[in-house]
Amino acid sequence: MYGYGQPMDGGAAQAGYAPPQQPMSGGYGQQPPLYPEPSPPSLADAVRAFTTGQVTAEDFQQVFATSKVYCPRGDNPGFLALHNTQQPVIPMFTSLKELRRYAGKESKYFVITGAEVIDLLPTGYGFVLDMEGEHRMVFDAKAVEQMVDFAMRRMYG
Repeated sequence: MYGYGQPMDGGAAQAGYAPPQQPMSGGYGQQPPLYPEPSPPSLADAVRAFTTGQVTAEDFQQVFATSKVYCPRGDNPGFLALHNTQQPVIPMFTSLKELRRYAGKESKYFVITGAEVIDLLPTGYGFVLDMEGEHRMVFDAKAVEQMVDFAMRRMYG
């Protein structure tokens, strides 16, 4: 007679443990998930959705904050700014492909998150996402201030 927690297979199983019983479907115990995890939207997808009015500014900013942003760089650390615009802006890109389209294959760059962009961008500067892209987005200095305010409210309430 076997009591609770005692192996019934001559000691092969650990006391109190029974392997999960899963139906076999095309593999050796491997079953695909019923509902695959949704992948987060890419920054490029968020840019397209925002520029076509499919997502709100807040939804865009949430994606932007966690996304990688590709920034061209010079010989010195820091952002490269364009001053031949109404306000100085910093070019940034949603992918390395977009950066290369703008700056060439051999260009130097660094990668940071959108949240770091908002934290490190100098006061009075805006930025442009995907300058040569189909869905170019310009954020002037005032829009950047609003993004900073939104990030602070999200973080600190």
